[in-house]
Amino acid sequence: MMTTPLTVYLMAGVATANQMFNECCRKLENMLKQETSKLDIHVLFPYGNNSRNVWAQVLEVGSDLTNRPSLFRVGGRKAVDGIKATYHGNGPVLLVGHSGGGAAAYQAAVKLHKDGVLRDFRVVQIGSPRIRVLPALKDRVSYFHSIDASGKLNDPITRIGSWGGWSRSKRGAIPHWNHYKYAPGYVEGMPIVGGHADYFKHLNPFIDEEAVCNLDKTVDRIRSRLNGWI
Repeated sequence: MMTTPLTVYLMAGVATANQMFNECCRKLENMLKQETSKLDIHVLFPYGNNSRNVWAQVLEVGSDLTNRPSLFRVGGRKAVDGIKATYHGNGPVLLVGHSGGGAAAYQAAVKLHKDGVLRDFRVVQIGSPRIRVLPALKDRVSYFHSIDASGKLNDPITRIGSWGGWSRSKRGAIPHWNHYKYAPGYVEGMPIVGGHADYFKHLNPFIDEEAVCNLDKTVDRIRSRLNGWI
């Protein structure tokens, strides 16, 4: 069992209800209490909750998908503030972001890592827009998206943004566009009942024919990325 505390941040996307992560927090606590002697879970709303203007939130998510200076990355900046207010500077940190919250989580991790606040961390993006990941950090970032019965991506939000960049072949010939040049280190599709807003649902009708709910699938994927880390 890990003796240092594990701090977990769940970050919401656009127009999220305050109670969205309640059951997720409970499941994560039950899952992780066997791995660490101290667990600290926080829920952050870097774009506000569902009482705030939706279009204002959408614009702020857009600011977190760019390479503009961190001053203009609204959600990431607010996530940084939330982490600084609650993280005690000891032990690993897991940042889990849904939708735009995945962009905010990554931007916050980059900023706090550069500032020396976060040293040992992992980012898990769930149904998030694509944001280019720094090569030095890609092994710390995982990405999960919904797929249909044939294995095709079916969450439109996960088509937003880009991981692409120009690459040269091994022979150094004409550069080609590599769609995954700046992708997270681990990318996986998972079958979700419903749509983009339903990754964390646990009641009917969000249970598949094998009696597995969406939330259990999501939490299982999160846990798989912790193996060998904590």
